[in-house]
Amino acid sequence: MAMVNIKIEGVPYQVEAGITILEAAKRCGYEIPTLCAFNNGECSRASCRVCLVEATGARGLVASCVYPVAEGMEIRISSPKAVAARRASVELILSNHNRNCQECDKNEKCELLHVARVTGAREGIYEGEQTPVTVDRLTPTITRDTSKCILCGRCVERCKAAHGIGILGFENRGFKTIVAPAENRSFINSPCIMCGQCINVCPTGALMEASEIDRVDAAMAAGKYVIVQTAPAVRAALGEEFGMKIGTPVTGKMVAALRRLGFQKVFDTNFAADLTIMEEANELLARVKTGGVLPMITSCSPGWINFAEYFYPDQLSHLSTCKSPHEMFGAILKSFYAEKIGVDPKDMFVVSIMPCSCKKFEKERPEMECNGLRDVDAVLTTRELGRMIKRAGIRFDRLPDEDYDNDIVHDYTGAGVIFGVTGGVMEAALRTAYFVLTGKEREGIVFKEVRGFEQIREAEFDLAGVRVKVAVTSGMKGAKILLDQIREGKSPYTFIEVMGCPGGCINGGGQPYVREAFLPNEDPDIMQTYKQKRANALYSEDERQVLRQSHNNPQIKALYDEFLGEPNSHKAHELLHTHYHPNRQRFDDEKRNRPFPFGTGDFYDVASSRQTMLSLWDK
Repeated sequence: MAMVNIKIEGVPYQVEAGITILEAAKRCGYEIPTLCAFNNGECSRASCRVCLVEATGARGLVASCVYPVAEGMEIRISSPKAVAARRASVELILSNHNRNCQECDKNEKCELLHVARVTGAREGIYEGEQTPVTVDRLTPTITRDTSKCILCGRCVERCKAAHGIGILGFENRGFKTIVAPAENRSFINSPCIMCGQCINVCPTGALMEASEIDRVDAAMAAGKYVIVQTAPAVRAALGEEFGMKIGTPVTGKMVAALRRLGFQKVFDTNFAADLTIMEEANELLARVKTGGVLPMITSCSPGWINFAEYFYPDQLSHLSTCKSPHEMFGAILKSFYAEKIGVDPKDMFVVSIMPCSCKKFEKERPEMECNGLRDVDAVLTTRELGRMIKRAGIRFDRLPDEDYDNDIVHDYTGAGVIFGVTGGVMEAALRTAYFVLTGKEREGIVFKEVRGFEQIREAEFDLAGVRVKVAVTSGMKGAKILLDQIREGKSPYTFIEVMGCPGGCINGGGQPYVREAFLPNEDPDIMQTYKQKRANALYSEDERQVLRQSHNNPQIKALYDEFLGEPNSHKAHELLHTHYHPNRQRFDDEKRNRPFPFGTGDFYDVASSRQTMLSLWDK
């Protein structure tokens, strides 16, 4: 790669030709404040004007996030002119911002507050009229508060980059400009898949997950039998909320913290991941043997399910009918487990700790219940759990490592652990499918061919004479390619894994924010490696397990022997399987009689998201 010679603050450096001044400065050890640029320009629109610098050859100040370096360029970051301009930019943003910082869920992780401190922005320099506000709290997943939006455009670009959808855009013009779904509609009234990737890149509290901490508090106060389950990807990221390095596995400390928060039982969703594999692998083999609909596609990611229902309703027969693991676990806890321990299922309150904001949406789907009881009652993200632990005054780093409750539904295998990373469900299913077909374990448990972060990964395996070609993708851009192949009758695959978020659950919409400004002790390329570091935490736990195939989980075997009968039995279908909705009219105004789109200045809040959704959806 061609190199160019530049100077920053009079010091000579060599950097790659064509990169931006912002990136060049970072590589040379400088931090230029910015709000619109994210992850090496992925989301940059040069809209915030916070990264202004002086550069020779330029006419006036330039936005360093989009201006490329050139041979002989001299860059001044700390010149009085650049410093004053950056400070003024931040002061103008603050003049149109709701500064209720103490109440904001983004407190301590707010990039606007960070750059205000860095630039020395002053309070109240510019005062006057503010842009009319919309607050959308209608979905159980995402809240949108335009009073905190700085129009950086990161969320707009992330939706396009991750999924190629473009749910969000700039509405209105001039001073009335806001970021919103088309026509300033609610998220519930748009084809949003509720993945939460927009939340992950928002620099302020304009986009946040809808918190359910109060619901959990209320259940505990009411004397409910409150059980908590934790998804595999949570243990790979929760430590980041307490200053630990990315990729630090914190399973034992997480369990200890949950006990101290008052949960009566602490279980691992990995148990249900093993159960999911038993159902899904056998469903796949049944389709292969009986000439069923192929390729079969995994159904663990609710964001992906939403995408399929909205945009590919004619292809829903390809989806596995299995519920996601945490929903399966909720159904088992309120049936088999409740009977075993003598607790009325009506008095049981199941909480799922998830890396995924869309799990909040999934648990409210009308079909996610049995015998009139919701499978799962509340979902907390990894970030929400972090807030609860801090609120309780628990010193996370000083906690001992404790084990999950040793009960009849606590065992799990390495196959369940790797569910949290793209390719993990596929690999876990292949481990069991091989055994079911051959009656013996495959030599070499790992299927490395399906690991990695490429948009689409494919592999072909010989399972006892049965040729199985598989594909793995995460993010809806890859899913669209694979679904278009199916729609055109050109798909060569038997089995496809789709995860909603790029990288899988380790990069879910409820995971801790990854911001270089708040990670001073991480390596310089952390924005490129954080997903791999989290994935490695899960792969290492898989390697530490004595049992690494779902079908070898003794408690899963006992569950079938005592309760379910066999995989895909009538009882299993009643509790563990579901159905999908072609042409679901979630965003049809006439069917809901709702006052959408929002008007300027509107605040729309619905106390019970579940009742709202039931009224919106066709059953």
